[in-house]
Amino acid sequence: MALYENVFIARQDVATTQVEALTKQFTDLVVANGGTVSKNEYWGLRSLTFRIQKNRKGHYTLLNIDAPAAAIKELERTMSINEDIIRYLTVRVDSLEEGPSAIMQRSSEKADRPSGDRGGWSDRPPRRERPRFGEDALGSITGEEE
Repeated sequence: MALYENVFIARQDVATTQVEALTKQFTDLVVANGGTVSKNEYWGLRSLTFRIQKNRKGHYTLLNIDAPAAAIKELERTMSINEDIIRYLTVRVDSLEEGPSAIMQRSSEKADRPSGDRGGWSDRPPRRERPRFGEDALGSITGEEE
């Protein structure tokens, strides 16, 4: 059997519980056709790069699959028929990743960062204390004689 990674995007107006039901449906389909799903990750509701079928966002889910090619073909056929699935992509890989995927690692790193001041504009003095354009530090207009 071969190893595959499958990512599918569900419509934005579908509830999270329905996405979980779709994931279970696809997992059961793979198992019924002689394969196994070693990992499924729900990546959440994320923005799409461009609108797809009038959707600006979608629920992303990753499946790591160990199955024969016939099971993957049936999975893709079922996904193409389902109205709630906007897009899907299945890629054959040499080995499956253990642990969280890169998307989940990135989101956990964001959660670990401290919130609050990140520098930048907060170091600037208030507007009334800064010299205006064309003025030097003393407040006189450059180019004019006093």
